Amino acid sequence: METINNKIGMPVLGFGTLIPDPVLTVSATIDALEAGFRHFDCAERYQNEREVGKALREGLATAGIKREEIFVTGKLWNTNHRPDRVEAAFEASLERLGLDYMDAYLIHTPFAFQPGDDQDPRDENGHTIYDHEITLSDTWRTMENLVDDGKVRHIGLSDVSLEILSSIYQSARIKPTVVQIESHPYLPETELLNFCKENDIVFLAFAPLGHGIRPGLLEDPTILKIAVRIGKTPAQVLLGWAAQRGTALLTTPKTKARAQENFDVDFLPQDAFDEINSIQIRQRYNQVVKTGVPGFIARVD
Repeated sequence: METINNKIGMPVLGFGTLIPDPVLTVSATIDALEAGFRHFDCAERYQNEREVGKALREGLATAGIKREEIFVTGKLWNTNHRPDRVEAAFEASLERLGLDYMDAYLIHTPFAFQPGDDQDPRDENGHTIYDHEITLSDTWRTMENLVDDGKVRHIGLSDVSLEILSSIYQSARIKPTVVQIESHPYLPETELLNFCKENDIVFLAFAPLGHGIRPGLLEDPTILKIAVRIGKTPAQVLLGWAAQRGTALLTTPKTKARAQENFDVDFLPQDAFDEINSIQIRQRYNQVVKTGVPGFIARVD
């Protein structure tokens, strides 16, 4: 399978760094690099950018890999949507990661929260406090300035609907080139994928294994039968399906063996690919697209 199949040079197989434990973050990131992963998806929200940066420095030095041989994606959190906060948030992420530039930088969700140091601002009733004085277009224009200044090569969006993506795409001076979306056989997002293909936007699928929730995709009868038939694990089948659709994808193996398994991905036989496309179950595992509040997020003490 091709490791890169898009115009921005993003490797198809990406390592997601949403890992709550700092020590495990370092070891899993190094293991992923050793297994062959060259795309690392980060975010200030994950609260582990320093650990990811440490792992990348150590891993690159040990393997003799140059910075330009890897692709690093970062994300702007909801509390930093105001134009006067975007650049500072970006620079802070760069500093924590120990990098001079990012390959891609995404708006983590289209929702603006009350600005401040608290990533999850709540009122006295426990409800999220949104910032209604700022629009996504305001934030996007400031993201464009990061590209102008040479600080990041590509900008994009995450956890958006087709309607929101289309609106930003139409009005943007610098078009989004990456969109990160939950996607798997239970949530194929075919219409959004087609829009991305038509407009040269990389569709970056997260949760391609359904967050590993059981029962779920990894125990789906169709997936299990195909895995036995072609001699692959259920995870490899799901990742192969995602890549075969023309998407990039993120997975978060936490052991050396799992990293090697998740990197050993091939396209499926056409009949197997068609069988998965015929699955009728529809389920979203993360409702962040509705609220801006992730359902699966690292909690670091």
